[in-house]
Amino acid sequence: MTDLNDIRQRDLALAPGTTAEQTARAAALLDELPGVSSMPGPEDGTLHVRYALSSCTLAELEALLAAHGIDLDQRTSQKLKRTVAHYADDVERDNLDLPEHNVKTRDVYATLWTRHPHGDHDDTPDELRRYL
Repeated sequence: MTDLNDIRQRDLALAPGTTAEQTARAAALLDELPGVSSMPGPEDGTLHVRYALSSCTLAELEALLAAHGIDLDQRTSQKLKRTVAHYADDVERDNLDLPEHNVKTRDVYATLWTRHPHGDHDDTPDELRRYL
């Protein structure tokens, strides 16, 4: 079962001139993958893709499309959007592999630190310390 935070949604722009049949073929190709659902977008030549980050990344999906002869839009704005999405996927995937921060260990060191006799210890009695 995939976590909801694991699901990504992206719109992929296919190359200009891509027909509705080619877009449907690309969606069907991506639908065959586990953890991926795809459907043609509202505009011709766009794909709406949902994928589980634990299963694949957008870059892997793009590579699969390219291997099957389906070209993506190579305009600068589309390349930039995909590059940012690739970076976000990589960062999220790296973060999924991080172990949880061990708070218990930090608390142990903090307790030891407070009990350790420091050189700047003040011998003023508590009564006077509260008074001043």
